[in-house]
Amino acid sequence: MDEDVFKFGALPAIAARNISRREKRPAAEILHNVSALFQKAQLTALVGADGAGKTTFMRILAGILPPSEGEVLVFGENLYRDVSRLQKWIGYMPQKFGLYEDLSVAENFSLYADLFGLSEEVRSERTCELLAMTGLSGFTQRLAGKLSGGMKQKLGLACALLNHPRILLLDEPSVGVDPLSRKELWEILRRNVDDEGMCVVVATTYMDEAALCDAVMVLEDGRLQLVGAPQEIAEAARGRTFWVDLDKEKNVRAVQAALLDAEDLVLDAVPQARGVRLLLMPQAQKEDVQKAFPELVLTARAPTLEDGYLEKRRELLGRPQFSAVAGAAVQSFGDDVVIRARGLVRRFGDFVAVDKTSFDVHAGEIFGLLGPNGAGKTTTFKMLCGLIEISEGVLVVAGVDVRSARSLARESLGYMSQKFSLYPNLSVRQNFEFFAGAYALFGKAAQKRIAKMADDFGLNDDMPREAGALPGGCKQRLAMAVALLHQPKILFLDEPTSGADIPTRRQFWRWMSALAAAGTTIIVTTHFMEEALYCDRILIQDAGKPLVLGTPAQVRGESATMNEAFVRIVLEARASRREKAEGPEEGS
Repeated sequence: MDEDVFKFGALPAIAARNISRREKRPAAEILHNVSALFQKAQLTALVGADGAGKTTFMRILAGILPPSEGEVLVFGENLYRDVSRLQKWIGYMPQKFGLYEDLSVAENFSLYADLFGLSEEVRSERTCELLAMTGLSGFTQRLAGKLSGGMKQKLGLACALLNHPRILLLDEPSVGVDPLSRKELWEILRRNVDDEGMCVVVATTYMDEAALCDAVMVLEDGRLQLVGAPQEIAEAARGRTFWVDLDKEKNVRAVQAALLDAEDLVLDAVPQARGVRLLLMPQAQKEDVQKAFPELVLTARAPTLEDGYLEKRRELLGRPQFSAVAGAAVQSFGDDVVIRARGLVRRFGDFVAVDKTSFDVHAGEIFGLLGPNGAGKTTTFKMLCGLIEISEGVLVVAGVDVRSARSLARESLGYMSQKFSLYPNLSVRQNFEFFAGAYALFGKAAQKRIAKMADDFGLNDDMPREAGALPGGCKQRLAMAVALLHQPKILFLDEPTSGADIPTRRQFWRWMSALAAAGTTIIVTTHFMEEALYCDRILIQDAGKPLVLGTPAQVRGESATMNEAFVRIVLEARASRREKAEGPEEGS
């Protein structure tokens, strides 16, 4: 097609017409008759719950997975009639960033340049430009697998942009990435849309990200249910959105749980800043809620995209049910402090990943470890779990010195990793039985505990299914259930809701609140700053050093949101380190 076609606004960048996709069996329909237009110079969010079909749709738009029915037009041409040529107009970044982790940053650039058939002159110029844009110029020789999550994200984006595509497709690019890296990503995307006229489509479960887009498309159960600008969708909740300000005496988790349990009155309740954000059911009035909760004061607020999305989702699927799992059996430790860390250091050769970190964690506390990618929080987390050795310092977990008895300390712990630590080829029941044996649970005791966990977490119907075939939300429930099989005193959660949809995140924290109320101690890492508000205290680290430790209110300070506070704290610490490294100016 003539290159001048790209100057005309009449043709959409992508036109998806009646797209359906079936897998394995005719009954297993992932997408059903989806039609959508994606315009030049537009940033579009594709949102939906786990298993909604977002990834399948993105792969079809990228020319990777042909539809069972329907067609994809790229600037008016049928994509699947000339994939090799038309794909060159499309940049695509899959969920894991599409990187070759055993190759360096420079080698990844070179490989993608070869795949795109770029000349030496073009690849050199474009590589320099993208290295500067993403801040990776000083890391060209580092293996991609050794980069932090945020740096991997930026490298994956740079590789997708290497060919200067007219269309850019990103599949959940912010999963597992810290707020600072997310902020930088969206600034880059907006520049490409505004300055280059690029069509950018981002699949995401994060409504704060979708709100930054020009258009939002909602997929549910393989069907395109809603299309509109963020503010248009937000209007669906107009008149039903309120704010509850809480004083320091009130426990935000307890207030949120009580509100969510008022099923006839409240559709959604979530911690925000110093209180709780409310969305009422259509039939509920402000006065009804005030009568049911006389100690709370409701103040009207403007609806957000998240409010509108949840209301539209309720119209389609009904109100989510948020059940509280019975708390784990908790034994008294005698001392309220169940984790004591003093001067923790972890070195990898000459590199210091964690540098003199100290804190205590109390029984029944939810303690958050936060920080940018590469800050040292995951290393700290693994030392607390006894998964890696400590280079220096003192660490006592549940009364056990971890440096001298790591295996003994782990007996009191439950652990849920971001990858869920499941065996995908085993059934749900087989996963339960395997982990029961690993925790020394056998016979009738094991079966009784498995039955209880399957019932508590709504997994009875899934017991024969392979774990790998479960939707993301079900995998999360199974991972949590097996982590609680042996009734641990301390529960470690490594980015447990990364990539999960809104109802799944609400349910997860409903469970965590119930467990903490029963006395289980919970240590959690997260990049989702809203979740920091569920914690009793949080520790923010960067470059291996602790920056701030305190309650969410203390850490937030005067910032409007936890997101803003996080970015402020990290950037101020980095500026301070640069000043110290550079020393006093000459003549000062």
